[in-house]
Amino acid sequence: MIDFAELRRGMVDSQVRTNNVTDHRIVSAMLEIPRERFVPAALKSLAYIDDDLMLRPGAPPRYLIEPMILARLVQVADVQEHEHVLDVGTGTGYSAAVLARLAQQVVAVEEDAELAAAATANLAALGVANVAVMQGPLKAGWPAEGPYDLVLVNGSVDSVPESLFAQVKEGGRLIAVLGHGGAGRACVFSKVGGVMGQRVAFNAAVPPLPGFEAAPSFTF
Repeated sequence: MIDFAELRRGMVDSQVRTNNVTDHRIVSAMLEIPRERFVPAALKSLAYIDDDLMLRPGAPPRYLIEPMILARLVQVADVQEHEHVLDVGTGTGYSAAVLARLAQQVVAVEEDAELAAAATANLAALGVANVAVMQGPLKAGWPAEGPYDLVLVNGSVDSVPESLFAQVKEGGRLIAVLGHGGAGRACVFSKVGGVMGQRVAFNAAVPPLPGFEAAPSFTF
């Protein structure tokens, strides 16, 4: 019998705490949320490893990003308990479950119908009442419930579309990893005076989200 609680403690102690994640709210959330519920049955024993886990094969495949990277992204987001958050590419709902512990309300968008259904079921099973899972194109976000204090993009992108920047409140933030592999940079975008400023928070290699690829260009 696998002791998931022990694996969860090991994940937090060896991956999260040791990588500059000092926000006790994030640490507590990751200690308590059963990550094994959010991965395919065949991968449950690997739920707490320091790696991305494939949620669904395909072209492209979808992943649950590694715990340490998610924890650091959420920490630089500086989520406040009164805030309204958009979680883009929630997959099976783990990121939304973490954000739900920190924010007042979370809107979690997922394009894949099976993943969206899994996220809805997982969050309901855990009694998470302040997350609404919506199915739709990731690049479009969910403007009907916006604007948001925070938008978190769950995966790497070539660029952030204006459609997502438009859903950030004045004074709000958007967190995304720009670039892929070793070139990935976790960036914090802040809206001041209607203009999005940008700063690099840390280097990050995470799997790409579909729909955010740069348009091909012609060369001569």
